[in-house]
Amino acid sequence: MPEPDKVLIEICLESVLSVVAAQQGGADRVEFCSDLFEGGCTPSLGSFRTARRLASIPLNVMIRPRGGDFCYSDEEFEVMKEDARIFREEGANALVFGILTPDGEIDMERTETLIEIARPLPVTFHRAFDMTRDASRSLEKLIKLGVERVLTSGMEPTVPEGADTLAALVRQAGNRIVVMPGSGISERNFPSLHAKIQAKEYHIFLPREYRSRMEFHPDHIYMGGVLRQSEFTVSHTDAARVKDVRSMV
Repeated sequence: MPEPDKVLIEICLESVLSVVAAQQGGADRVEFCSDLFEGGCTPSLGSFRTARRLASIPLNVMIRPRGGDFCYSDEEFEVMKEDARIFREEGANALVFGILTPDGEIDMERTETLIEIARPLPVTFHRAFDMTRDASRSLEKLIKLGVERVLTSGMEPTVPEGADTLAALVRQAGNRIVVMPGSGISERNFPSLHAKIQAKEYHIFLPREYRSRMEFHPDHIYMGGVLRQSEFTVSHTDAARVKDVRSMV
């Protein structure tokens, strides 16, 4: 169990190498997903199993079948239910998901269904929260559902922009739910943000770009769409950056 006053640092990542680096840097846990370019989707079972073998850090697993919005078809919801069962049985430490109705409210029925599947694991409702109509009302709905944690940037693109709302949500939540700020936090702004928001947990993406091991570079060929990253750089969590943040609290 964490110390009562200890601030927890969760690292957002999408690879087994990043899991190992986060542990080396002293992170308290990770949110394990795939495709951070889309905001994070469900990781492969193979990557989860490998991460579990190579690292002992708690792994909270994203349950999200695709990028884009958080209003899912019946078929997509079936995928989410199946993935939730699989990762619960495989030993995830918590499940992370978010489902909204077409009119921008928490989908109470479907969220409750996924919570029931997830138990006894704790649940994080992710930044789908920031796409709802009203932060205060949405927080109370999550508390009513028994959600343990909400990941949010305070209804803004980043935590620095949403800091006032986040501070208010932390006060509103009290000890009923953990409000975990995430998006746009770095080792440079973390001290001032924490001083203002006073959250108990933070969600941080701390990558470093590495050159590809490829020596031959056919630069005219791309694997992705028009908006794309270079095939010849690879991004992984930087253990030194994690250590820097961990040392601040």
